[in-house]
Amino acid sequence: MKTIKKLFPIFFISFLLLSCNTVSEKNISENEKLITNYFELFNKHQWENLSNLYIDNAEFKDPSLGTGIVKQTKKDFVKKYSELNQLFPDLKDKIIQIYPSGENNIIVEFISTGSGPGNSKFELPICTIFTIENGKITKDFTYYDNIE
Repeated sequence: MKTIKKLFPIFFISFLLLSCNTVSEKNISENEKLITNYFELFNKHQWENLSNLYIDNAEFKDPSLGTGIVKQTKKDFVKKYSELNQLFPDLKDKIIQIYPSGENNIIVEFISTGSGPGNSKFELPICTIFTIENGKITKDFTYYDNIE
């Protein structure tokens, strides 16, 4: 009986650590699924459905929006990508790698491609850090070379 009493704290702490790890892995897995779905919707140009993966007034950092953090509504998001899609009707993103970072962040390395007016083609390497809370994207910090 004394041995059981001595070992109980070790078993209990081990159980708690394993339980915490399982919750973290579950969040990361759900977050990765969310981001994989994000890119599927993006490539289908389903802007309205894509906007619903965000909270309203999510924070964006994107060279096309300036140098700071800009809050955008879902309506702003749909407008921006609909206009971009008008310029580049075959706009697509190809995921190179997904890097989970902690419980709430997913970093995605991808290449955006498309054809514009005059059949000019582009290929742009991009990296985005998504922050996800309660199953929704709250921050979308995107980095790419904006030099023309």
